[in-house]
Amino acid sequence: MTDSCVLDLQDVDETRAEAVGGKGAHLGALSRIEGIRVPDGFCVTTDAFRRIITAAPSVDARLDQLSRLDPDDREAVRTLSAEIRRTIEETPVPDALAAEITRALGRLGAGAACAVRSSATAEDLPTASFAGQQDTYLNVVGAAEVIRHVSRCWASLFTERAVIYRRRNGIDHRTVQMAVVVQRMVLPEASGILFTADPVTGNRKTATVDAGFGLGEALVSGLVNPDVFTVRHGEVVARTIAAKHRAVHALPGGGTREVEIDPRQQERPALTDEQAVRLVDLGRRIEAHFGRPQDIEWCLADDGFQIVQSRPITTLFPIPEAGDQEDHVYVSVGHQQMMTDPMKPLGYSMWQLTAMVAMYEAGGRLFVDVTQRLAAPASRAALLDVMGKGDPLVRDALETLLARDGLLPPTPDAGPAAPAGPSARGDAVPDGPEPDIVPELIERSRESIAALERDIRTKSGPALFDFLLEAFEEHRRVLGDRLNFRAIMAGMEATWWLNDQLLEWLGEKNAADTLTLSAPGNITSEMGLALLDVADVVRPRPEVVAFLRDAESVDDAVFLDELAKVPGGPEAREAIEGYLGRYGMRCAGEIDITRPRWSECPTTLAPAILDNVRNFAPGAAEQRFEQGRQKALHKERDVLTRLRALPDGDRKADETKRMIDRVRAFIGYREYPKYDIVSRYFVYKQALMAEAERLVRAGVLAEREDVFYLTFQELRDVVRSDEADHRLIGEREDAYRSYLALTPPRVLTSDGEAVSGAYRRDDVPDGALAGLPVSAGTVEGRARVVLDMARADLEAGDILVTAFTDPSWSTLFVGIAGLVTEVGGLMTHGAVIAREYGLPAVVGVSGATRLIRDGQRIRVHGADGYVELLP
Repeated sequence: MTDSCVLDLQDVDETRAEAVGGKGAHLGALSRIEGIRVPDGFCVTTDAFRRIITAAPSVDARLDQLSRLDPDDREAVRTLSAEIRRTIEETPVPDALAAEITRALGRLGAGAACAVRSSATAEDLPTASFAGQQDTYLNVVGAAEVIRHVSRCWASLFTERAVIYRRRNGIDHRTVQMAVVVQRMVLPEASGILFTADPVTGNRKTATVDAGFGLGEALVSGLVNPDVFTVRHGEVVARTIAAKHRAVHALPGGGTREVEIDPRQQERPALTDEQAVRLVDLGRRIEAHFGRPQDIEWCLADDGFQIVQSRPITTLFPIPEAGDQEDHVYVSVGHQQMMTDPMKPLGYSMWQLTAMVAMYEAGGRLFVDVTQRLAAPASRAALLDVMGKGDPLVRDALETLLARDGLLPPTPDAGPAAPAGPSARGDAVPDGPEPDIVPELIERSRESIAALERDIRTKSGPALFDFLLEAFEEHRRVLGDRLNFRAIMAGMEATWWLNDQLLEWLGEKNAADTLTLSAPGNITSEMGLALLDVADVVRPRPEVVAFLRDAESVDDAVFLDELAKVPGGPEAREAIEGYLGRYGMRCAGEIDITRPRWSECPTTLAPAILDNVRNFAPGAAEQRFEQGRQKALHKERDVLTRLRALPDGDRKADETKRMIDRVRAFIGYREYPKYDIVSRYFVYKQALMAEAERLVRAGVLAEREDVFYLTFQELRDVVRSDEADHRLIGEREDAYRSYLALTPPRVLTSDGEAVSGAYRRDDVPDGALAGLPVSAGTVEGRARVVLDMARADLEAGDILVTAFTDPSWSTLFVGIAGLVTEVGGLMTHGAVIAREYGLPAVVGVSGATRLIRDGQRIRVHGADGYVELLP
């Protein structure tokens, strides 16, 4: 070995992570921060690890095997990873490297006890901390023992837990290298962990200190419960002092042992309040250096703190950038739009540019700042009413924040919130628009989109982006049309009126659910029924059925051409093309323009078509629609008859009839504006992807999908300059992958606190899951937990359980018996279509996809808003 494989800790920083791993790089950077003490030490670099792996060729073959294993096959992973570890540990450390390590140990002092610590290159990253995945050895004494434990650290790159963690985070085993950090051992009076942000709530202004006696191993291993200090604005605001019965201490000759703590000392705080505050001050310096909240391991010795590790807290949801230091309250857009997955930069920037209100991005999601409306007394009630109808958990979260003293000082009235329909409450029938405005609005939308398609064809290069900015103005004009808003509200207000008045007059819950069955003009429910018609074409053609069963193996670009080659294929192709011509701009997560549309990936529809072929008889679409219409008519006659038997019954019946007519005329239009939006988005996308292909041909971009990781403005600049920042694209791609692991909060504060809200109900049976009732009826059946619509395998009578449903999921609704979602409100898409199809549905059930097992029998109480888990 001619090149040095040992670097002093003070000679490295974050720029050397490839050589010294994440932990080594962070420790080197920590040692350079003024006022931060880090135990002296050195790093055995990744170059030494690579040389050891090269000397053990059998490892390479086993890595190939490891990459092919299913991470859920724990036994196979356990066996293969153990073989790799054994091979590495048995590979001799070269004499030259051993000599380097021995010399470095001499600089720490003769006979110094050391901590030998793994430091992988995929460790302590902003997107994945890898905490606890590789090994650390404490109080190692003597050169031979240190060298032996260096080998053990190399081998720990392939512990079972580390292998599975990498696979689940999409990290290739071969891309990860292992360095080893060796530091002088600290023999602390106390040690523990400091979180510079509250790891539970996410609040960035609240720090949490966990502390115990002796070495930190006692806390990490769960041997003792820690003392917990909560520090905010330079003072301890809460503390919990645990009874600490045991501690881990270093042995004089090396190694550690558990010891009993003197009973008189067990309930003594491991830190004073002053020390906890001082520690948090140090943590704030570290946080400022790294630019994000940190999870810090510390030791207290001789009343001085030493930092032995700092890593980013990867579980915190990012905070929208407000550009000021004021308090803000944000509400999630995704929970209103039924799409809580992260969006790519082109997707969220396009939504921002076409939205009717300002939106802020964080974690790949969009949020609306409601601070002013929430703080102003005159607009607060209307805002809470709007939010409560969309999602009661959002309202509860906002009310939770309002209950806190001083969070939001009253401000001058910010103006009225969007009308929430309170005028439609009560006995009086509210005024409403004439039904003939619905076809007029639809025709306006079609004409506007046709003009967009015509005019955009001649645009390219910078001129395309200028045109699109003008098109976005038209987009917002159509959405903001007052007549459009009145048509949407007419159906919603009529629904509220019917439910309120028929509950008061007849004692009947959610009567509007049945009265709106098979309401005309609902573009989303029509989409689901139209796929039944496609299935009618496919069903009598066995070769087509067989082809669709193997659709995953067919490239989307040639899917329809290949379909036409099988017997009966031309007819099936014509039916699918007709469907795509009307609905091909849709897809799961359709508010993100970067998501592949059905027209781009027609194989996505194959599972739903096959489910329809299996579960339905010919003519099911027309039959189901007519059954719903007849149920609604029967319900109308029943309600009106019962009302006329009441005091003042003729008036009540006449008013109810007017509102039934109104709800059936307008409720279907509730879904059309979204159809307009995604239709426009598909036109925008096709033009932008043509530009992306030109950039690839010109060598500016490596792949056309690279544009997804640029905002609209950044893409515009790339088109103008023919230059792209590939490093930025790579960073955005990594960030997007990290956002997939985050759960967006319904409500988020500028302090970073995620507020979830709760159902405050006492009418839910023990063990049942509470939610929001959105479609009446009770159904019992098999739960199918589906997280990816393309992988749904449903049978008649199944109950769909999923995180959220946007309009694209309605293709599955025709074949299920009930619906449970984690996100949703009374007027969100899943609820509207569930009522349209007469499916009992409960939405807003927190943790439903985790708490309900796939295949478990459940009972959905659609009128009462809860789900029973059956044995």
